Amino acid sequence: MGSAISLWSDFDGVVLRQLARRTKDANQARRLLTLAAIYDGAARLDAAKMGSVTVQIVRDWVVRFNERGPPALSMGRLRAILRS
Repeated sequence: MGSAISLWSDFDGVVLRQLARRTKDANQARRLLTLAAIYDGAARLDAAKMGSVTVQIVRDWVVRFNERGPPALSMGRLRAILRS
């Protein structure tokens, strides 16, 4: 079994929860709150349950977040990334 991909050290759970409160994109808020739980020490499986997704989806969110930051978790941004 491999090790989990680390999240950016530039952020923490508090900052992601603040961003989640400010966004008008409910899906982005859910993704940010899921990652905030990981920053706060939750297991990936528990975070996936919180976000109502699989651990693989959480991994995908972590990769996108690490590559492009919080905007990469918005639906509009995800569509643009998938098109490119």
